[in-house]
Amino acid sequence: MARVIAALLSLLVLAVAAWATRRSLHGYARRAGRRTVMRARVRIDRYKLTRKAYVIDALLADDAVADAVRAHVADTNDSEADTWRRVRRYLDEIVPFFNILAYYRLGYWVSRAALGLFYKVSVEYERPDPFRGVPRNSVVIYLMNHRSNADYVLVAYVMMGAVSISYAVGEWARAFPLEVLFKSFGSYFIRRRYREPLYHAVLQAYVQLITRNSVTQGIFPEGGLTRDGALRPAKIGLLDYALGVARDPDVRARMYVVPVGINYDRVIEDRTLLRELETKRQVPARDRIAQAASVGRFALSNLGRLVTRRWRRYGRAAVTIGTPVSVDAWLAGLEAQGIALFEAPRADRLPLVQHFCDDVLQRIGAIIPVTPVPLACAALASFDADYVTRAALLERMSAMRDVLREFNARVLQADRDIEETFDRAYRMLRMRRVIARTGVGFLILPKGRPLIRYYANSIVHLLGPFGEGLRARDALPLHDWERDALVRGPATG
Repeated sequence: MARVIAALLSLLVLAVAAWATRRSLHGYARRAGRRTVMRARVRIDRYKLTRKAYVIDALLADDAVADAVRAHVADTNDSEADTWRRVRRYLDEIVPFFNILAYYRLGYWVSRAALGLFYKVSVEYERPDPFRGVPRNSVVIYLMNHRSNADYVLVAYVMMGAVSISYAVGEWARAFPLEVLFKSFGSYFIRRRYREPLYHAVLQAYVQLITRNSVTQGIFPEGGLTRDGALRPAKIGLLDYALGVARDPDVRARMYVVPVGINYDRVIEDRTLLRELETKRQVPARDRIAQAASVGRFALSNLGRLVTRRWRRYGRAAVTIGTPVSVDAWLAGLEAQGIALFEAPRADRLPLVQHFCDDVLQRIGAIIPVTPVPLACAALASFDADYVTRAALLERMSAMRDVLREFNARVLQADRDIEETFDRAYRMLRMRRVIARTGVGFLILPKGRPLIRYYANSIVHLLGPFGEGLRARDALPLHDWERDALVRGPATG
């Protein structure tokens, strides 16, 4: 009997010690989090700090979710209990758990180290004080072009001193430890090309909940990475969900969409993206084992460069923050035409949202930074021959830069001598075995042409008559918003 009592007391002591340790760790984490926020002087959306369980409970009590459950039960053979369990699984998959220490300490140091290792990071603003006149309690959604999976890290890093961004992240990151990291950074997961109405009702309820509570979001309207380097047509799903809360006049008055342009001198996964493009065009592509071997060779090659001190960064990773677009002003413009967006049938409402999204995508295209490699590749792509003299190439680059300036494009260090700009691009293109110096010019190597087109495509819409020539050569489609831009020039503030 005494042994049993002793064992029970021991278990009790261990339970109390575990409880006290947990309380102590939670208290330390809270204090460390507060110190981090005070030291960095950052703005955190308060609703991000709401516990995941409370967010899920709020969504389970949402009438729209309940209506979707009843519709799902009516359309399928599932029971109501099974359907609610399915909703809970969706919510557990979608809803993140924001952690201040993970975002502002782990996230900051990892992003700074990784980006500093691979790139020289640049950030510019379309106007000197882009958020002048935007209320402090505004609802802000950043829309950005999607060139690399590094976009998440890059934009979060350059904005980290001002705000934390919650991204909509695709299924590619739903693997350990990426899923835990992204959720601790406040990002939520979405299933692309998943058509079930119940899932989309749950996702819409979550997006509208965080939008209504002023959580700053980052959305890629193209719906995925560009495979050919050019801007893709806009998709409106998530933006349409978020705009739905503008039915509330208070939210509408303080809701803004901010365009963000991103570009790189080297996209780490560019060859993989081009292989995926080949697959879609029914050209035989290497299997997964060969792709894994390619990734392994890439990692070993770069590790070797680090060890032997031959490492060179991949050039520029550049971001331009555009001028905020007022949702209130857009809705007021529609109302002046006699259009009440939220009273219109869905079939009439979605084209209006699409037009708004296309307009923002045009603004994004107008502020995409022009770094040395895309400029050099655009010049190389404008020649029909595989051999180009240095003098002709520099002359073409200079002419293109003049066109870019005329279109108010964001040319990085535009005052730099064109020879210096090309030399920076050439170091990267030579390292990638895209071109080789031969005599007084450069030879485009056999496997270099696809990469040249890929990087040229990132700025082709800014090149006016040069862009028309490049499109004709590569048979790229011209989007409606790009055709309008050629007529009236890039969108302004």
